[in-house]
Amino acid sequence: MRDLTLDRSRTGDAEALPPARGPLSEEILGLLTGGGVRTERPSPPEDPLGDDDLHLALYLAYELHYRGLPGVPDDLEWDAAILAVRRGLESMFEAGLRRTIGHREVEPGEVADALRAVASPPGDDSLSSFVEREATVDQAREFLIHRSAYQLKEADPHSWVIPRLEGAAKTMVMEIQYDEYGSGDPAWMHAELFRSTMIAAGLDGSYGAYVDRLPGMTLATVNLISLFGLHRRWRGALVGHLAAFEMTSSLPNRGYGNGFRRLGFDAEARCFFDEHVVADSVHELLACELAVEVASSEPALASDVIFGATALDVLESRSSTALLQAWRAGMSTLLEGAAVTR
Repeated sequence: MRDLTLDRSRTGDAEALPPARGPLSEEILGLLTGGGVRTERPSPPEDPLGDDDLHLALYLAYELHYRGLPGVPDDLEWDAAILAVRRGLESMFEAGLRRTIGHREVEPGEVADALRAVASPPGDDSLSSFVEREATVDQAREFLIHRSAYQLKEADPHSWVIPRLEGAAKTMVMEIQYDEYGSGDPAWMHAELFRSTMIAAGLDGSYGAYVDRLPGMTLATVNLISLFGLHRRWRGALVGHLAAFEMTSSLPNRGYGNGFRRLGFDAEARCFFDEHVVADSVHELLACELAVEVASSEPALASDVIFGATALDVLESRSSTALLQAWRAGMSTLLEGAAVTR
C-alpha cells in the first residue's frame, strides 16, 4: 500500500476540477467549463449505487450548492442545462436505490422500532472493529481520506431540512446541529475537528483535496444526503438518514478512536472520534425522537423516514465491505486516476 502522507503529487488538487471518468462526468465537466450538452443521453450504469462515473458527475453537480468548484462561476448553481443533466443523474441513482431497498409501508407508531432494527450495533467484522484492532497506519490514513468527502462538510446537508420542518421537529434538529457546529465555538465544529485530524495524520485537510481519488462507492454516500437535502419531497428520508446516522455513530467512533490510539496517533488526531463518542451518545436519543415526531406530525412521511435510514445502511455497508476486502488483500481502494471513456 502506498504511503499517504502529505505529498501533493499523491493527493488531489483542491484548486482544480478532477478529470472525467466517463461520459456522465465528461458532460457535467463540459457544462461547468463552458461546453455543450450531449444530444444523446448516456445509458445508465450497471451499478448506479457505486458507479465511479455517475457519482463523480453527481457530486460535482451538487457541489455547486455547497462551496462551489474551482474556476466555476457561482451563477451556474441554478443553470438550467446543468440542472436538467443533474436530474437525469438523480433518476439513475434513485432507480437503483428503489430497486435495492423496495418500498415498505410503515406506520408512525412503528418508526422507533424500525429505526433501531436498521441502526444495529457494529459487529466483530465491522469497519470500526478492523480499524480498532488490525488497521495499519496507511489504512487509517486511507480511511480518513474516504471519510473526508462528508466529514469536511459535516452537518451541512442535514441542515437543509430545517426550513422544511415545523414546531418541535425543527427545534430537535436545531439542538443536534448546534452541537455539530461547535456549540458556538468554531474550533469545535465537527468538520473543523476532522480537518485537524487529517492534518495531524499527515494528510491534506483542504476541502475537496482528495475528490479525484475517491471511488463512486464513497461519493455515493455523500450524494445520498445531498439528494435528500436538496429536494423537499425527500425531507422524511433526510430525517431518517440523520436519525440512523446519529444512532450508529457513538460505538464505531469509539472503535476508530481506539484504533488511532493503538497506532500511536496523538490526541489531536483522535479528538474528532472522542468528541463523537460523547456527543452522539446524546444525539442518538434525540434523533430517534425527531424521527418519531416527524412521522407523527406527517404520517405520510413515516415510510420515507425508514427508506432514508435503510439507504444509509445499504450504501455504508457497501462502502465498508469494499474497504475491508481490499485491505485484507493488501490493496487500496483509492483511485490512481481515471481516463475519459468516449
